[in-house]
Amino acid sequence: MMGSRRAGAAGASPAAATAAKTTIAALAGALGISLAALGTVSMRVARRVVTPAGRVPDTELLAVDVAAQTLTLSRTPDTELPGRYGLFTTGTASYVKVGAVLALDQSSVKRKLLTQIGTDDRLSAAAAFSGWYYSDPAELQLSYHSELVGSSLGPCPAWFFPAADEAGEPSDTWVIQIHGRGTTRTETLRAVPVFHAAGVSSLLVSYRNDGEAPRSRSGTYMLGATEWRDVDAAIGAARRRGARRIFLMGWSMGGAIALQVALNSAHRDIIAGVVLESPAIDWRIVLDYQAHLLRIPGPVASTAVRALDSEWGSRVVGLNTPIPFDRLDVVARAAELRHPILILHSDDDGFVPADASYQLAEARPDLVELEVFRTARHTKLWNYDPERWTTVIREWLERRRSAADS
Repeated sequence: MMGSRRAGAAGASPAAATAAKTTIAALAGALGISLAALGTVSMRVARRVVTPAGRVPDTELLAVDVAAQTLTLSRTPDTELPGRYGLFTTGTASYVKVGAVLALDQSSVKRKLLTQIGTDDRLSAAAAFSGWYYSDPAELQLSYHSELVGSSLGPCPAWFFPAADEAGEPSDTWVIQIHGRGTTRTETLRAVPVFHAAGVSSLLVSYRNDGEAPRSRSGTYMLGATEWRDVDAAIGAARRRGARRIFLMGWSMGGAIALQVALNSAHRDIIAGVVLESPAIDWRIVLDYQAHLLRIPGPVASTAVRALDSEWGSRVVGLNTPIPFDRLDVVARAAELRHPILILHSDDDGFVPADASYQLAEARPDLVELEVFRTARHTKLWNYDPERWTTVIREWLERRRSAADS
């Protein structure tokens, strides 16, 4: 029987052999197409990660009641939050402020308007809900001026809010505020009052490729791997102007930048501490979470991350150098940290999961304090509960001052 089987196989007809070859070729072709498609989609995802982009609408403006000064938005986990927020739109106004939730149902939320809207105003239905709230530094009613911070790429615009110490003299303690991905220094205005009240001068900086500071050759984000140098230049400028203690505060991707400054700066000796609001501490966790959120297949997402971290992939995406995810993983580098860190993060962040914040607090309980909010979403902790947010930062600053004086 065995012999007859071998003979039968050996004696297959030419037509059968041709059909088998055709099938194998078709399968190989299909596999090649699938791999090519995987690579193409992965590169698109990778480019999206590092390409600066404008604000994307995330809610719909359903109605405006001019008489009652209210507006109705489509309901999302963000638009239903209590507190004060901003709304980016287009039309006769590009930005309006909203206050308390007045009513809500399964699909919509009615909120109080805090910006006066008239009968002649027309607002676009496409809108973006924001935690910025303040849209101009003058709204804080504090003394400030605009200035330029010199960096290796050129001058980076900044706002400086001087504060006075207990003796009424110009404070030699500063905080440098670092905004997040896809935003500008305006995002950080919310934090100026708490530091000003504590006698800390605030420098709100811009950095390469954020739309205000100079553009790098590639014009892409490096997720903190190069942006930190512009912030380090700001520390140097502050030091030359008499700053003796400097705090860093980073928001979202600004948190990743702040941590890279703390780890790499030549001015580490005058860094007094770091405050992180909804920070990106491990980009692999962030990108994996966002891929899942956007229903991007796992192989596509993992290929995109590998591309960003490789010589070949970075060239395809348009980067000058690969993104060093290992170096940006501060949980893995926790032993290198030397400065006190305060993290404020919400469990329902929705954009940058709090996992790495928990991990960093567990890895360095001697340095890291983690203040967890349950329902405040991404970089909206001040908006959701300004009293708690302000108290946590004020008391942390007081502890840092006591430690410095002892």
